[in-house]
Amino acid sequence: MSHPVDLYVGRRLKKRRTALKLSQTDVARQLELSFQQIQKYEIGSNRISASRLWELAKILDVPAEYFIQGFDETPEGQELIAKLAVKN
Repeated sequence: MSHPVDLYVGRRLKKRRTALKLSQTDVARQLELSFQQIQKYEIGSNRISASRLWELAKILDVPAEYFIQGFDETPEGQELIAKLAVKN
């Protein structure tokens, strides 16, 4: 099962990529990856490393924070915050 943050980041990646009218193949070529890897990022089945996130931010012309902005306000984010607060 994918982590809620990975799912959110993947959705944000897809949203920005499609807004720029880039295909998964377009992005993959710039990263020297397969389009399947971009698919996996977008559905949250593969995590995106910090260095890869930085590269994606440059390709998609957004700050790296773009990918996680707003997560705390989602139901998934609120649930995760509550779980983390219980552990402390």
